[in-house]
This record gives sequence, C-alpha cells and structure tokens, in this order.
Amino acid sequence: MNRQEFENKNASEWQTFELQLASSESKKPTLDGHKVPSRFRKICYDLSLAQYRMFGHRICDRLNGLAIRGYRQIHRKRGAFGEGAIRFFLGAFPAAFRREWKLFAVVSFVFWLPFFAMWWSADKEIEWVQALLGAEAMSSIEGMYGKDADSVEHLRQEHGSNFMMFAHYINNNVGIDFRLFAGGIFFGIGTLFFLIYNGLYFGAVVGYVEYAGEPELLWRFVAGHSSFELLGMLVVGMAGLKMGFALLAPGQLSRGDALTRAGRDGLPLLIGGACMTALAAVVEGFWSAQPIAANIKYTVGIAFWVLHLLYFVFVGRGYRGA
Repeated sequence: MNRQEFENKNASEWQTFELQLASSESKKPTLDGHKVPSRFRKICYDLSLAQYRMFGHRICDRLNGLAIRGYRQIHRKRGAFGEGAIRFFLGAFPAAFRREWKLFAVVSFVFWLPFFAMWWSADKEIEWVQALLGAEAMSSIEGMYGKDADSVEHLRQEHGSNFMMFAHYINNNVGIDFRLFAGGIFFGIGTLFFLIYNGLYFGAVVGYVEYAGEPELLWRFVAGHSSFELLGMLVVGMAGLKMGFALLAPGQLSRGDALTRAGRDGLPLLIGGACMTALAAVVEGFWSAQPIAANIKYTVGIAFWVLHLLYFVFVGRGYRGA
C-alpha cells in the first residue's frame, strides 16, 4: 500500500475522530463518545505505520496531532477528579435516587415503622425498650441525656477532642453502611434486617430518653446531623436492596450478570449515601457536641432537612448519564 492508498483508505476515519475531538473539546455531548478510546488506538496504529513506511511529514504530523489531542481528551476525563465529583453530586447521584424512588419508599417504611413502634412502646411497656438496650446502653444514655446530665461534657470526657469524636462517629457510620450494603448479597435479607434493627434501636433510644432522661439534650445533639445520617443510611440501604432484588428476580440474565448490573447501577447510591454519612460524622464531631444555643441548632437542623428535600427532588433533572 502506497501513501495515496493509505490516506484514501483512512481519511474518513481520521476526519470522524477529528470532529469528535472538536465536539468533546467544546464540551458538546456526542452520541458515540464511548468510541473515542478505540478510535484513539486506531490513530496510534496508523501513526506508527505511517512513520515506519515514511509516508511523509504531512500525514505523520496530522496523525501525531490527533494522537496528542486524543490522549489529552481521554486522560483529562479520567483525571479530572474535581470535575467528576461535581458532575456526580449535581447529576448522577440525585438522578439515581429519583430513578429508584420505589426502593426509597421500601427502605423508609422498613426503618421508620419499627422506629415509631419502639418509641411508642416506651410509653406503654418500657420493658421492651429496656430488654433491647441492655444495662450498659441505658447507663450510657443516662450519662449523656439524663435529667442532670451534660451531653457536651460527657462527650468531651469520653473522646477527648472534636477530631476523636469525628473518628468515632465515622467508624460507627461506615460500619452501618457496610452492613446495609453487604447484606444485599443475601437476597436483601441482610439489608432488611439491619434496617429493622437500626429502626428498633434508634426508636428505643428516643423512647428511653423520654422515659428516664431529658429529651431536649437528645434533640439538641442530633438536630444538626440527623438528615445526613438517616437519609444517608436509607440511601445505602437502597443500594443493598437493589442487589437483593436482582438476585431474587434476575429476569433473563443469569444471577451473576444481574448482580453485576445491579451493583453498577447502585454504585451512585452507595457512594452518595456513604458521603452523606461521612458528612454526618463531620457535623457530629465538630458541631453537634458544641455548646451552641438550642434554637440555632434546631434552625440549622431544619435547614439541612429542607435542603436535602430540595436536592433530591430538583437537582440534576437535566442529567443524562452515559
């Protein structure tokens, strides 16, 4: 093959790749963006062949320029962490949440029903709450939220610093997230179990504080981080249930393929929910335990709940994933 035949054979492919690069560089979406890597490899192959056969500077310079632009385009997309994070939180995450709103309804029901049932039972049969919490947990609760307790001072004595409180809470939150997500591999039973258990336990804590402690100390402490922690936990539970339902009803796919697809589709929920619970630990460690006026903490807590509602309902509505 001579130079003219080589150029005539590949000119259309080079032009297509050049147009696609120009579109990507101007940040316009392309329908075949997934073909950039394969076309880039073809350009590199043609460049090496043109150089080997000495087809001249004109062809080699053009192909070399396309190869450089293609390399920059591919690695810019892979390496732009900040841009990718913004795109995720302003597009992929809220869009995935709205797409799986039925799962959110399920996990909310599974968590909040035991929560309110156990809270209500504290006023009727406190023995249920005492049996669930145990003596050690009740003693710890009374130390933080008892009639004469100082929750701020108690946390200071227990953890020593804001950072140590943050480390304690993030360890606890990560553990909850891991159990909720990993439980989905057991056909969703594990995820449902931990949602029910956490609902019962949190409801028991609230009920016991109202029975034997000072509820305002509890509400003042949890107000700021409650939206991050509870919603983040439920979102991770959505990812776990998505895997469980894929195993229960794989459709025409094998269970392995259905699980792989569910894990990929649920990944935005897992990452987003984990980030929310991590932010909850930040707020717990550096805000919730601070001696700040109750009305300020309540105002901030309500504002966070409203912002989360607006975020999940409205943000990223124009997002179109790849």
